[in-house]
Amino acid sequence: MANRFIIGRGEVLTYEIPPPKSGGPKVHPYSLAEAKATLIPQIQGMAAQVVDLPASACPGNIAVAKMTLHPAYIAKSFFPTGLLRGAGLISVGSRTVRVTPMKDTRKKIVEQRETTQIFVAGTRESFARFPAYAQQLETGIKEGVEFSEIEALGLMSSEDRIKISESVRGKGVYEVGLHLIPDTSVEALRRSFAAYCRQCGFTVASKYEFQVGGLMFVPVEGDASGLETLARFTLMRVIRPMPMLRSVRPLTRGTPISVGFRLPGNQPLSNEPSVAVLDGGLPSHHVLNPYVSNYFKSDDAAADVAGYLDHGLGVTSALLFGPVEPGEEAQRPYSYVDHYRVLDELSDGEDPYELYRTLGHVEEVLLSRQYQFMNLSLGPDRSIEDDDVHAWTAVIDTLLSDGETLLTVAVGNNGERDQALGFNRVQVPADCVNALSVGASNRTDKSWSRAPYSARGPGRNPGRRKPDVVAFGGSPKEYFHVAVPGVRPELSATMGTSFASPYVLRTAVGIRAVLGEAVVPLTVKALIVHAAESPELEASADPLDIGWGRVPQDLNDIIMCGDGVARIIYQGVLRPGKFLRAPVPLPLVQLQGNVQLHATFCYASPVDVQDTGAYTKAGLSVTFRPHAGKKKPDKEPAPKSFFSTTEFRTEQEQRDDLGKWETVLDACHTFRGSSLEGATFDIHYNARDGGATPNAGAELVRYALVLTVIAPKHTNLYDDILSSHSVLKAIEPKVSIPLRT
Repeated sequence: MANRFIIGRGEVLTYEIPPPKSGGPKVHPYSLAEAKATLIPQIQGMAAQVVDLPASACPGNIAVAKMTLHPAYIAKSFFPTGLLRGAGLISVGSRTVRVTPMKDTRKKIVEQRETTQIFVAGTRESFARFPAYAQQLETGIKEGVEFSEIEALGLMSSEDRIKISESVRGKGVYEVGLHLIPDTSVEALRRSFAAYCRQCGFTVASKYEFQVGGLMFVPVEGDASGLETLARFTLMRVIRPMPMLRSVRPLTRGTPISVGFRLPGNQPLSNEPSVAVLDGGLPSHHVLNPYVSNYFKSDDAAADVAGYLDHGLGVTSALLFGPVEPGEEAQRPYSYVDHYRVLDELSDGEDPYELYRTLGHVEEVLLSRQYQFMNLSLGPDRSIEDDDVHAWTAVIDTLLSDGETLLTVAVGNNGERDQALGFNRVQVPADCVNALSVGASNRTDKSWSRAPYSARGPGRNPGRRKPDVVAFGGSPKEYFHVAVPGVRPELSATMGTSFASPYVLRTAVGIRAVLGEAVVPLTVKALIVHAAESPELEASADPLDIGWGRVPQDLNDIIMCGDGVARIIYQGVLRPGKFLRAPVPLPLVQLQGNVQLHATFCYASPVDVQDTGAYTKAGLSVTFRPHAGKKKPDKEPAPKSFFSTTEFRTEQEQRDDLGKWETVLDACHTFRGSSLEGATFDIHYNARDGGATPNAGAELVRYALVLTVIAPKHTNLYDDILSSHSVLKAIEPKVSIPLRT
């Protein structure tokens, strides 16, 4: 078989098209009169509660309420901008909740559905005027329509803010998220909160404070008995126990075995990819020195910890070599690596503040913008929550939103914890939408499945499919072998998602090393998701366990094409509100038999950390049109469902189907060759800000599309596509690697 590398420059085929015509008028569940009858008593109750708030708990005289929208109105175009302005209120965040509305326009039987709950802030005076303002609203005006879209209103209570089990007793450390009010002094908020904490018997560790988006995260310390009073502070979003670093309690500490291994006979394949590991450091003596370009300590004054050094060396070994076969020669590294020691003796104690100190170290490396590829096999020992974003996730997602760095993150080894309580869900920051979260599989052969210890999904919405992918991470029947400290090449038998994650990054670095600058990190992420494979018994492949699947162990399965197969990549930027048409490159001759189309979209999105209900500020609506000739006069070609979402599906259905606000879309469908002619994907970039339409110009976002066409009866498909589309070019490898024969 000829060596055929993936085809590039698909973006040259794309072009902008006019927007389609909008649908018909919206059917509203409530009239304005019905809304007033229900909501005005609730508003009056809120106004009375605001009056009773103590001045010390109400900085700047500001209180925060929760405005729950009817599930029919979660699209950004329904955001109640005019109503909030008229009432003297502002949105400071949102979250997704499930409610059973009083009426449902779509179904005769009213069911519980997902919707958006907006946090709205205003002065005491604004809340006092709100009932009269609502009473004078009229039918037909914008503000009146927006008012009738509300399901419920209520003041934020201590119970809404506290995320702590009843078993918590005595003195403890907690992390608090505070709402930042636009155009108001952060320093004034800081002083007010510190004073209120003192009044409640709590102290604030302000030196560990993080500000991300519209939230400020800060640790506090005090007795659990005072939490309810502390949580009356009106600008508090959430308070929860401060978790420990998960790497303090590893799944297993590797045990050296008597069998050695041989180091590769060659230097790394490439000097070009810039790669970093953020972990526990490297011991004074180890055999990886020839492959480690630089070693940095985030805090030179802090001493090493032996267990962390073992972990850091093992993670670096997994990135360089993958799992090493005892007694054999390790695989050749694809590139050199830098190692950052972000864990040290200060992280090793029981001081919960070190969680934020370590995040500061991670942030510093990300802010340097030096690396295209990075691995993080550590984080808080906390399973993700649907209501609120953790500081680790917020910081990392924000810094990855430019799409220029691929970060692999281990999902955690908590997969055997209590499922009913959600303790087995992926751990922070594996819920990042701009990172690649990695779980572990238990075997290297075709009979693999999720390793029992590997954390499970779902993630938050958006980002429901977590982990993104899995890779071999070891199991008691087949360990993951890594290098151990010392001057001789010896191995440790271990297992964990900590090693699966850098193993995936090794594949990513390999793609970039071979293909060079023709592929950017975001495209590498899309290629990895695209090539992910299901286990031999696909019926047992639960996305909650394995995400999109297991990453191939052979790089050739990702970057090369067999007979009757063509893999094309598109990469570029999308403009907000615009429609981009991406043609599917097919040969000029009619394809015979069945043709399989497999498409993967990845994009990097800015995030609103205070808006868990509208976390990603960018989303894609993708419409597939398989046949250019099948259309009505003056109409676009007929669409066909591809990513489980049709052209006129409601916002709720798109969200339930992992739709347009997900940063990864992947699907595969089979068509008759005769049904494909001038096929296209029409891509619409939706922009939002705080759940609403942006007031100013939204950011450009990077995207990558990987498209594989499989036509078994057309063995020359690859060459025929290249000859039919002269702008497309096969990507030439930059280095020599062992190829299939």
